[in-house]
Amino acid sequence: MNRAQGSRRHRHRGNLDLRRRSVLAGEAAAAAAEVESALATPPDPASAAFFDVDNTIMQGASIFHLAKGLHRRKFFTTREILGAAWKQAYFRIVGVEDPEHVAEARASALEFIKGHRVEELQALGEEIFEEAMAHRIWPGTRALAQLHLDQGQRVWLVTAAPIEIATIIARRLGLTGALGTVSEHVDGVYTGRLVGELLHGPAKGEAVRALADREGLDLSRCSAYSDSFNDLPMLSMVGDPCVINPDSRLREHAKANGWRIRDYRTGRKAARVGLMAASVAGAVSGSVAAGLAIRRKVR
Repeated sequence: MNRAQGSRRHRHRGNLDLRRRSVLAGEAAAAAAEVESALATPPDPASAAFFDVDNTIMQGASIFHLAKGLHRRKFFTTREILGAAWKQAYFRIVGVEDPEHVAEARASALEFIKGHRVEELQALGEEIFEEAMAHRIWPGTRALAQLHLDQGQRVWLVTAAPIEIATIIARRLGLTGALGTVSEHVDGVYTGRLVGELLHGPAKGEAVRALADREGLDLSRCSAYSDSFNDLPMLSMVGDPCVINPDSRLREHAKANGWRIRDYRTGRKAARVGLMAASVAGAVSGSVAAGLAIRRKVR
């Protein structure tokens, strides 16, 4: 076998491994989803709506605000978060990630909360939502979610943020529940590992599919909302996709396919600020794997 053949086989195995992690992350998110209305049969039980969170439900990245709140509470140092954010910004610009770096990042994700109890992070998440997130909810998107609820449909958030903060946001908005990145814990204590992968891209689609199977949903009668081209796997699997505050690639895709477009940003200044914030928050959110932060090892 020559070198080119070996390289192709290596990439194929890597793609299969990524696929398995995405499926595992999706199934874990669906299993962890809280259903507030489980005891009441909704008028339209086969239909539901799925909302992304960052720049869709709320302005900015929830993970960014969570990371800032945890930083204030001394969960990690400024040097650690800036180092991890720089790595993510570099890979976003270059467009190539070193597989060894990705493996190391995944292995060290959530290392800084290893040993902390789940209820501790949940309590802090409640505080951080009040101080940094509640006033950032987009009224227009909130109204869309309420419209689905008023029609007797269930509404879930689907986000790469940790399931703990996703559930808090869903509960505060009166939604059905949330699917988010699941961090492994044993007897209520975090192990420092993820269950599968971040709930991002293909993993979101797997999570929605798993939840639909569990809840008996007809995806052709469901709706999905997002701002990001990365969420095409979720948007494309429902009968009623709608883009909210879309990035340029998603806007073009939506126009080409006749999807609904809603933009709650106002003015060029807001658009420029949003773009800059998205770049910074995106770098930080990538570095805070599972909605937190990847600890940078200082050698």
